[in-house]
Amino acid sequence: MNGRIDTSLLLAAARGEQPADLLLRNGRIVNVFAGLVEQGDVAIWRDRIVGIGPGYKALQEVDLEGAYITPGLIDAHVHIESSLLVPAQFAAAVLPHGVTSIVADPHEIGNVAGVAGIRYMAAACADLPLSVFLMAPSCVPATDMESNGARLEAADLAPLLREGIVHGLAEMMNYPGVTCGDPAILAKLEAFRGRPVDGHAPSWLGTALNAYVASGVGTEHECTSVAEAQEKLNRGLYILIRQATNAQNLHTLLPLVTPANSRRICFCTDDRVPADLLDEGSIDFMVRQAIDYGIDPITAIQMATLNVAECYGLGDRGAVAPGRRADLLICDDLRDLRPRQVYAGGQLAAAFGHLAPSIVLSSVPVPASVGASINVAWADVDFRIGAQGRLMHVIGSLPDQLVTEDRVLPVPLVDGLAVADPGKDILKMAVVERHHGTSHVGLGFIQGIGLTRGAMAGTVAHDHHNLVVIGADDESMRQAAQAVADLGGGLVVVADGAVQAALPLPVGGLMSDRPIAEVRAGYDALRSAAAALGSPLHDPFMAMSFMALEVIPKLKLTDRGLIDVEKFAPVELFVN
Repeated sequence: MNGRIDTSLLLAAARGEQPADLLLRNGRIVNVFAGLVEQGDVAIWRDRIVGIGPGYKALQEVDLEGAYITPGLIDAHVHIESSLLVPAQFAAAVLPHGVTSIVADPHEIGNVAGVAGIRYMAAACADLPLSVFLMAPSCVPATDMESNGARLEAADLAPLLREGIVHGLAEMMNYPGVTCGDPAILAKLEAFRGRPVDGHAPSWLGTALNAYVASGVGTEHECTSVAEAQEKLNRGLYILIRQATNAQNLHTLLPLVTPANSRRICFCTDDRVPADLLDEGSIDFMVRQAIDYGIDPITAIQMATLNVAECYGLGDRGAVAPGRRADLLICDDLRDLRPRQVYAGGQLAAAFGHLAPSIVLSSVPVPASVGASINVAWADVDFRIGAQGRLMHVIGSLPDQLVTEDRVLPVPLVDGLAVADPGKDILKMAVVERHHGTSHVGLGFIQGIGLTRGAMAGTVAHDHHNLVVIGADDESMRQAAQAVADLGGGLVVVADGAVQAALPLPVGGLMSDRPIAEVRAGYDALRSAAAALGSPLHDPFMAMSFMALEVIPKLKLTDRGLIDVEKFAPVELFVN
């Protein structure tokens, strides 16, 4: 709630004894409790819905002329940082799409700046018309097979809960640690006992899944097949169907949804870049796609509203009902959910795809501890790989997926060195530790990115966010890495000895403080530059950022080297 509510005045407005602040007349109200549509008026006092039905008066009245009123949409799991935007600009992107609340995991900035980064995100979200429920990053670092900017233990996270900065515990990515009873992991779970705890356990089934669920984890957003999602649903987890920029699981998992189980399924976007947010949308896009697939519109809306509210214990929102927060979406066609107006806390936040003139989104100052962070001893960085055989483990990147393959392929040898083979789409990849100047560099090869020349690099590399580089030759890779460092963090494309496109990300090397339209233009230029160098991917930068995440199978690269995620252990580059 926004401030303290005088219950006696609220009840007087609910009884109709004093005027409401706003009355939305002649609406068709989507009742997500009963699964039906009601004709009627909605009375709003301050930021609360106080009445449904006839007989209310208000200081301001709006005739909806039969338009539909649905609850404001809720994103069940999202990383604001992955939008490359600071929270105010992220709100500017999603509010016009009817998203009025999000459950956000700030583990990206947490991995760079620790508790200071989380506190910055809380301050940046505090006064937004978008309601942001931060979850405490559970795995910083994700594993001990990476180097990052901070380490957060239970003792670091518990004060954030006591102070009301976080709502629960974010995705528990160290699923082997949970299942095996790692004491440090169990301490975090115990600190958040009774609070929402998000899961992250790709392909974790059988008795291992039983142990994972028994620990108190309540959700899962990493399912990539109906069979996997069904087993996890059967064991009591809420299934968060994801449609991110690079992890597009929506259409694969929609066959899971039935009238019997739909109330245990939610929607989330996880990681979505500005162009996708502006052009396709957010949760509204997922609802439209679900309806097009054949899911009943009210069921799809439940999955985007009430289900999420119940999953995370957000009892003051998620429905159009007395006492609930007046987060509302107005649309003309329930089968094509495109917001005409969006109300957040009873105030008009957006209309016809644009923020309302009354909405002023200002960013908070960025502390020095959360600013740019490039600490690399470049004299010690070497991208050369001495040959120790002809066959190598190569990361097989898959379109629109975060999972990869472990491909054993021959790689060319030149003067005793293993080099890239762009003709066969085998590129070299490096991950350079950027937080502490350790000179750790992980080296390997990747197939599926598609560059025929040049290189791309960036400081967005889940979850450690070290400097990751993929290229067709060592010199281009070094130029790209240095260009990122010169920006103080960001993304670049290099070819023919020159920077082709660049996007500075001065907030932790992850986010820009510039307006969303400017960030979108810069990111579009990056994607166009990568496409001009041969990459066929929808978003090669988002793909690159997940090639360094060693908690999603099968083969990934960190600054410590190649990681076999299924074994949770390092693996040698060369195959004997």
